[in-house]
Amino acid sequence: MRYSFRQLEVFLAAAHFQNITRAAESLAMSQSAASSALKELEGQFDIQLFDRVGKRLQLNELGRLYRPRAEALLAQANELEQAFSKHTEVGALKVGATLTIGNYLAVGVMAQYMNTPTRPRVSLEVANTSTIGRRVRDFELDIGLIEGELQSPELEFIPWRQDRLVIFCSSTHPLAQKQTLSDSDLREATWIMREPGSGTRQTFDRGMQGLLPDLNVLLELEHTEAIKRAVETDLGIGCLSEVVLADAFQRGSLVPLTPPAHRSFQRQFYFILHKQKYRSAGIARWIELCKEL
Repeated sequence: MRYSFRQLEVFLAAAHFQNITRAAESLAMSQSAASSALKELEGQFDIQLFDRVGKRLQLNELGRLYRPRAEALLAQANELEQAFSKHTEVGALKVGATLTIGNYLAVGVMAQYMNTPTRPRVSLEVANTSTIGRRVRDFELDIGLIEGELQSPELEFIPWRQDRLVIFCSSTHPLAQKQTLSDSDLREATWIMREPGSGTRQTFDRGMQGLLPDLNVLLELEHTEAIKRAVETDLGIGCLSEVVLADAFQRGSLVPLTPPAHRSFQRQFYFILHKQKYRSAGIARWIELCKEL
C-alpha cells in the first residue's frame, strides 16, 4: 500500500483546521512531521490536495473529492481497531442535536448507549439546525438529530418521529379560558418566540402563514426554558414542542391552547448522515435506541 493511515489522518486534520500547525497539534505530532506526511501523500501520487495561501490550506476540487472517501476508510479502520482491542462493535460516537431534541430526548438515549460493559463514550453537541447540518457535512459529527429543514445534496435524511408544536399560556392568562383560538386572538396576542432560523421557528412561521406581518413578537429567545418562564410570568404566549411542555402542562403552570383548525404545527424529526459516511455499528445502535423512545 502506497499510503498510510497516518497520512490520511494528517490530510483530514489539515482539511478541518486549514492550517498544518493546528492539524499537527490535534494529532500530537510535530509540525515538520505533519507537513512531511502531507507532502509524501501528495508526492507519491503526483497530486495536490490543497491550495496554499500563506499558512492557510484550502481544500481544492481534488481534495474535496477524496475527503469523504478518506473519512469513510478511517472510520472503518477505527471500528476494526476498537473491535480488536475491546471485543465490541459499538464504539465512541459524536452526536449533534438541535435544542429541543438535545435537551429533552438525546440525553436519555446517551445514557442507554453508554450503559454497556465497555462504556462507549458519547459526545453531544447542541446547536441550531444549520450548525448541526454543517458539522455533519464536514464529518465533524457522526450523526445529527434535527427538527428543522435543510437543503443539502451531501446529506441523507432519515425520518425519525413526528412532533407537534403547541401554543400555550400561563394559567392566569385571559386566553387560558378559551376553548379554541381564532386568527384574531393570534393577531392580538403578545408572543414570546424562538429565534429566527431555529427549527421550531420554521414550523411556527409555516403554521402562521398569512398572519406573520401582524404578529406582536415581544421577545425572541434561544432557550426553551427561558420562553417557558417568560410565559409563566404573563409576558405573553408561546409556541414550543409538546416534548418541551409535557411536564409544565402536568403541573398546571402552563396551559395548552387550541389553534384554529386550519393551522397545522405538525413537523418531522430527522436523523442526518453524510451520504458517504461509513455506517458503523455504533450509528446503527444509536438510531435503534432513538426509535425506541
